[in-house]
Amino acid sequence: MLDTSLKEQVRALFAGLQAAYVLDITVSPQHESRAELLDLLSDVAAASSGKITCRVNDGDGLAFSLLKDGKDTGIRFRGIPNGHEFTSLLLAVLNSDGQGKNMPDEGICKRVRALKGAVRLTTYVSLTCTNCPDVVQALNLMALLNGHLTHEMVDGALNQAEADALKIQAVPSVFAEGQLLHVGKASFGELLDKLEARYGTTVEADEVSIRNYDVIVIGGGPAGSSAAIYSARKGLRVALLAEKIGGQVQETVGIENLISVPYTTGEALGASLKKHVLTYPVDLFEHRRAEKLEVTAKEKIVWVKGGEKFAAPAVIIATGASWRRLNVPGESEHIGRGVAFCAHCDGPFYKGKRVAIAGGGNSGIEAAIDLSGICTQVTVIEFLDELKADRVLQEKAGSRPNVEILVSSQTLEIIGDGTKVTGLRVKNRRTEEERILELDGVFVQIGLAANSAVFKDTVSLNRVGEIEIDAHGRTGQPGIYAAGDVTTVPYKQIVIAMGEGAKAALSAFEDRLRGVI
Repeated sequence: MLDTSLKEQVRALFAGLQAAYVLDITVSPQHESRAELLDLLSDVAAASSGKITCRVNDGDGLAFSLLKDGKDTGIRFRGIPNGHEFTSLLLAVLNSDGQGKNMPDEGICKRVRALKGAVRLTTYVSLTCTNCPDVVQALNLMALLNGHLTHEMVDGALNQAEADALKIQAVPSVFAEGQLLHVGKASFGELLDKLEARYGTTVEADEVSIRNYDVIVIGGGPAGSSAAIYSARKGLRVALLAEKIGGQVQETVGIENLISVPYTTGEALGASLKKHVLTYPVDLFEHRRAEKLEVTAKEKIVWVKGGEKFAAPAVIIATGASWRRLNVPGESEHIGRGVAFCAHCDGPFYKGKRVAIAGGGNSGIEAAIDLSGICTQVTVIEFLDELKADRVLQEKAGSRPNVEILVSSQTLEIIGDGTKVTGLRVKNRRTEEERILELDGVFVQIGLAANSAVFKDTVSLNRVGEIEIDAHGRTGQPGIYAAGDVTTVPYKQIVIAMGEGAKAALSAFEDRLRGVI
């Protein structure tokens, strides 16, 4: 099933395996995908030089568990991990062996081990989804770190009746003890936050241990990565605290305006940022979310969720921005049940259906173009009197016969029955006329909001929540700087954020030389 080239790559990955593994398979003799599963897992086992074996049991359905030295790892796949999930299978084995570049540091491991009680998680995925593997791999890792936590990946297409019964309309959908916990893209840290909120934790803040640096950068997007690199190049001790390297960039499918790079993807750029940062002596702390910024006479202290504290005379805030919500009735209740934020991942659930796109910027019109190929009707709702998207995108959308564009229109309510979306109530802002659009899904694409709430008591924000900075990236608080989409700098672009991060780092270094900090 695996071609020769892929077999060699798997063989190289598994060359250093130390433990003995069993793929414990249970599959019905009549299952239509039985041969496909057995062929795939047999090829994987054959590439392990005897470290992995397959054990086949007749039973109902199709599933397999990963055993290490005869013991259950807590990782189970109910489906065939092809496509994007093939990496999840390989990493499950490598991570069980203590290998893999995705292994979290001890601070995060401590939080996972401290989750209270027995935790049973199930993630429904699509093998074509690019966001699903991140969630599956994160939860598999947690299962390995916490013996009271189990995780099962379920292919929604192969278990369609089950997915339909649960009203799943977006992936990945994570269920905890049978109740929906999370829908959509998420980092390791975001998932851990949700598990801690649901199950509780035994972690307590460490009142003694503080990690000291010359500069602390909060945020791992283009601005934060640039700030860390420029600070490290000045010979300073730098800590980079980030929920995920790449930040909002990771949400972008295609990037065509990063000067000197004709085309790249958000995922590729995020990987490049991380690689570049780690070529310098930067201490990278991923899966960290700042909860408090304290200013003392000589230093600033950053409190991170989980009890860690970091101190430095200079802090550069580069926490970026997040997708805005409509904040209308029916939105929160139907997230993952007809309200979605990623057309690329969740679009296939709306094949042959009617959808609306809230937002007429580049992301909204791009989503409309993509969805027009699979949906019967796509309606774009734009609040302003004209679209904000680039002209070339507007022309392309306008050429699609099943794309309708409504400008000067306000979304008032998302209508549904709690399990699925059935309509959208909109108002024409010119005539004040209201009407209900009958549809099956709403994709929200209305821009970004600055991630600045943690710092509102420390630095000045404008009316929309952006951190106010001067031309040098300085805030009104000496020793605190800000850069990128979280600030008042105009035009939220990757190339601008990179420059702003460099500028903030150079300003911090200049203030250090002048004795300001």
